[in-house]
Amino acid sequence: MSDKGKVLNKGKAGVAIDAKRRGDPAFADFRIADSPFYLLAQTTARYSIDMENALHAIDMDLPSWRALMILSERNPSSVSEIAERAVMRLSTMTRVIQRLEKRGLLKVKRRKGDARVTEVYINTKGVSTTQQVRDIASRFYNIAFHDFEAAEIDGLNDLLRRVFGNLALRPAISAVLAHSAVGVDT
Repeated sequence: MSDKGKVLNKGKAGVAIDAKRRGDPAFADFRIADSPFYLLAQTTARYSIDMENALHAIDMDLPSWRALMILSERNPSSVSEIAERAVMRLSTMTRVIQRLEKRGLLKVKRRKGDARVTEVYINTKGVSTTQQVRDIASRFYNIAFHDFEAAEIDGLNDLLRRVFGNLALRPAISAVLAHSAVGVDT
């Protein structure tokens, strides 16, 4: 460790490099195993595969699970609100909502006062199915975080929210990158 608390590894030239540089694909000593995005993708893929397999047993999938969980917290919600919270394309979420409605888990109505907005309501059957999915998700949560302290989970959530917020700046950053061969200064 350096005196600033950073973990340093030796690069190709034997010079100590920090994790922020090792995780940057533009850096010569980039290591995919040190890339936060790679680690997030790897973790998400492992979770997604395992959850999809478990959800299959109750005829559910991850996008449907997300929609039901969002609705269980904010009922009713518009299709666009659900899509935004789930970070999904509106067209994809619309199809998910249609499938869930066809299964009798939701009710869809035009918003009073603004017929352009479709509101989605979870019903009793949807609440029951949501509880089944929560039970499955809880098993994976407890496996993944069995050796974490509550403060570590809070810290991880804070870091992930921060990364997500930074990525929300993407349109402004994309404009900078389109006009610069160097990239974004930090």
